[in-house]
Amino acid sequence: MLISRKKYRVNERIRAPQVRLIDPEGEQIGVMPIEQARTEAQRQELDLIELAPGADPPVCRIMDYGKFRYEQEKARKAAQKSKSGGLKTIRVRPNTETHDINFKLKRAVRFLEHGYHVKLNIIFRGPELRHKHLGRRQLQKFIDGCEEAGVIDSPPHMEGRQMIMILRPDSSK
Repeated sequence: MLISRKKYRVNERIRAPQVRLIDPEGEQIGVMPIEQARTEAQRQELDLIELAPGADPPVCRIMDYGKFRYEQEKARKAAQKSKSGGLKTIRVRPNTETHDINFKLKRAVRFLEHGYHVKLNIIFRGPELRHKHLGRRQLQKFIDGCEEAGVIDSPPHMEGRQMIMILRPDSSK
């Protein structure tokens, strides 16, 4: 998965004739010619970074570029982690034994507690397709076992030879 990273202009690469300058503490200094802003950054032994090139005049900040990139990457990773988990799939057959269902049920509850959506697939083969009620019974075991951690997002439905249901984490807990 490619994530586009914004490229920032730094120091001599900034082309605008005038910029709105922000000091390292975040206080706005004002609008000034680019040469004066570069001189101010050099005086403080920091970099001049163009944060908003589309603004009129462009917004630049005096700060350490290495530290700025580190914080940007840290914020990107934190945002990626905080996204609601994703989707975990659990597959069973209509005549899977109770012990195996209980084992997969514990995993489903753990996934829901960690913020993941859980997709439950009941896979029918051959003559099993005539006994859809067995698949619904398996899904009902999951519904009953996960009622503390999750709620039904998508009710059971057939897609080809599979019966599918999606549970999502219960946001009220």
